Amino acid sequence: MFRLLPTCKGRHFPQYFQSHGTHHQLFSTSASCAQVWYNDVGSENKEIDFEFLFQSCTKTHLAKRLHALLVVSGKAQSIFITTRVVNLYSSLGNVTLARDTFDQIPNKDAYTWNSMISAYVRNSQFHGAVNCLYEMLLNSQVRPDFYSFPPVLKACSNLLDGKKMHCWVSKLGFEWDVYVAASLVHMYCRFGALTVANKIFRDMPFRDNGSWNAMISGFCQNGNAAEALDVLDKMRLEGMKLDCVTISTILPACALMDDILQGKLIHLYAIKHGLEFDVFVSNALINMYAKFGNLGHAHKVFDQMSVRDLVSWNSIIASYEQNGNPDSALKFFSGMQSNGVQPDMLTLVSLASTVAQSRDCQSGRSVHGFILRRCWIVEGVVLGNAVMDMYAKLGIIDYACRVFEEIPSKDVVSWNTMIGGYGQNGLASEAIEVFNLMEGCEDIRPNQGTWVCILPAYSHLGALKLGMKVHGRIIKDSSLLDVYVSTCLIDVYGKCGRLDDAMSLFFEVPRMNSVPWNAIISCHGIHGHGETSMQLFGAMRDEGVKPDHVTFISLLSSCSHSGLVDKGKWCFHVMQEEYGIKPSLKHYGCMVDILGRAGYLEKAYDFIEKMHLRPDASIWGALLGACRIHGNIELGKFASDRLFEVDSENAGYYVLLSNLYANVGKWEGVDEVRSMARDRGLKKTPGWSSIELNNRIEVFYTANQSHPQCEAIYKELESLTAKMKSVGYIPDYSFVLQDVEEDEKEYILMSHSERLAIAYGIISTSHKSPIRIFKNLRVCGDCHNVTKFISKITEREIVVRDSNRFHHFKDGVCSCGDYW
Repeated sequence: MFRLLPTCKGRHFPQYFQSHGTHHQLFSTSASCAQVWYNDVGSENKEIDFEFLFQSCTKTHLAKRLHALLVVSGKAQSIFITTRVVNLYSSLGNVTLARDTFDQIPNKDAYTWNSMISAYVRNSQFHGAVNCLYEMLLNSQVRPDFYSFPPVLKACSNLLDGKKMHCWVSKLGFEWDVYVAASLVHMYCRFGALTVANKIFRDMPFRDNGSWNAMISGFCQNGNAAEALDVLDKMRLEGMKLDCVTISTILPACALMDDILQGKLIHLYAIKHGLEFDVFVSNALINMYAKFGNLGHAHKVFDQMSVRDLVSWNSIIASYEQNGNPDSALKFFSGMQSNGVQPDMLTLVSLASTVAQSRDCQSGRSVHGFILRRCWIVEGVVLGNAVMDMYAKLGIIDYACRVFEEIPSKDVVSWNTMIGGYGQNGLASEAIEVFNLMEGCEDIRPNQGTWVCILPAYSHLGALKLGMKVHGRIIKDSSLLDVYVSTCLIDVYGKCGRLDDAMSLFFEVPRMNSVPWNAIISCHGIHGHGETSMQLFGAMRDEGVKPDHVTFISLLSSCSHSGLVDKGKWCFHVMQEEYGIKPSLKHYGCMVDILGRAGYLEKAYDFIEKMHLRPDASIWGALLGACRIHGNIELGKFASDRLFEVDSENAGYYVLLSNLYANVGKWEGVDEVRSMARDRGLKKTPGWSSIELNNRIEVFYTANQSHPQCEAIYKELESLTAKMKSVGYIPDYSFVLQDVEEDEKEYILMSHSERLAIAYGIISTSHKSPIRIFKNLRVCGDCHNVTKFISKITEREIVVRDSNRFHHFKDGVCSCGDYW
């Protein structure tokens, strides 16, 4: 912690302010008190060093004593001295005393008025600054000068006030003053009026560095990076030298333009002109290199800094945090503490994200405790949002909810974070509930971030109508051109079974980067249209869009769903050789799934053995899943042993192994695996299926008996089963994972959640209308076969989305070709 030291070590200050000041009410209009004190001071026979006293006043009560001394000594009659008192009170943050002192000055000049205006601006009382200038214009004989307008233009809270000030500037003839003109440029840029700002800038008869910097900064603030770089080029053509402000302002524009070459050239200029050691320039360089992912250069700039401020440490910590390197970010935070630099709120925002990436729950609680001790969550909503996001990413959603409730003034980001947090943790229904609560807040309006958070929840539940309703609002708000919002909409339509609508939307949105391409490739993949996914990838390359690591995960997953083994191998090769993308565990997992699902179990195992990364649970899980499909108990047992070494707490893997044993009738193995899971306190995720009807989502669990139409649903299933048996249906009891009698096995199969949802759809909708079902687990083989029979008997199209992919059943045939 920093310790404030006294600034006055001389003898005069205590002599005047302590020996006398403690016995009198110094800031009083009482003539007798003032006279007594002045006589006492005069008896010292010493010259009062007022300059020293002004410099020594670091607290308001000391400034009051000095003010009283100036009054009794007669110095306060000087307009210059009294105006200096106004500035003193202002610098100490007491605008009320500054204004009281200002009002007592009988004959104010322009310098006095400018000081009062600046006092308001310095203390962020911008409305007071504007009113003060109007008071000067309307109620005094003093005219503003060119020092009056720059602070007032900074204080304007809206464009209308700014335009009024511009009129006065023009009327008084100050428009051609370089400082006033630069302030006008700043003001118009702040409100996004770049055309007006640029015209004022071009019309200036003389432009100094501050003017050029104002225009460059304005373009950067409004996201017009290309225009900012154009102004920089013109500045250099006119022979103007770049200063520290220019460089630190333009470097973010290079990051926005994705132009690292320009950024390096500016860095070279800074080195050539000796500006690279300026702390602002160094901080901007660190941020720029971080945006390009060039952490080596960012680290080098940081190491070469002779002076580092808090921003420097925040920048280097954020650099590693934003590039997914939490360990290095934490090391720099430790270095920051070792150097005695105290963190601020921005430090803690980066630290919270770093801890979330490191998956360290204990450190997350420590960060939260640090913030609570300083009451920072109450002071800043940004920090509260960061802590919520941290807990959500750590999977501790209850703590995230608690922090959300503690934030006194929630903004739209707070709501978005809570909605997204529930969605990230698979709690789509809860995410929708929070969104509905947000809609009830009059002072909160959804933004693009809200749509990006809520649309995946609709995708997860298959809530097509709710997604379409939001689509309408997005069109109304003109948010459709945002690439992330439009991509989420593509995802909603694709994952709700409306692939044609997803494609139509895809052709309407900007496709300059990989994000929408990844979404539409993935959507075709889960529908089993692997060939179409490959064609889209070809079109993406033809349009010059560079694929990223997500593109290849989508492609490999598409190949897996469609059994395209050779094309999957080709994608894996192209990713590395042509685009230089190193495979992650997700890419390896997709390749294991491609080989294993196609029956190449030994090749899948050999592939794992040759991996450059240590296999994680997803890799061994993919192999175990393939072993379950193809009934390879020996390799499945080996994969499960490796799996439990790296993740023994995931109940789903125990279910996979149990099902593998159950499929071949090894019930002793089933009992052993289930006993292991019980001993670890693990519970199987219950299977459920949902259907959206009449703007309501109905959810059915296996063997559900609580639905109001339960009797009608089971009656319909019995009728359908009888009809199916008459046309050749034979129940496959291998999918009953319990050792019970055959009649009970048939009842268990009939009460699977997807069959209950389908039966409910049949009795609740008109004849031949399509039915859409969403299931959280993989569809079992018998239910898959039954749904084909039902689609033929009822002459309906039945669309089922399970945890792996879509199945489109029509006329007794499934789109997956029985490969899923």
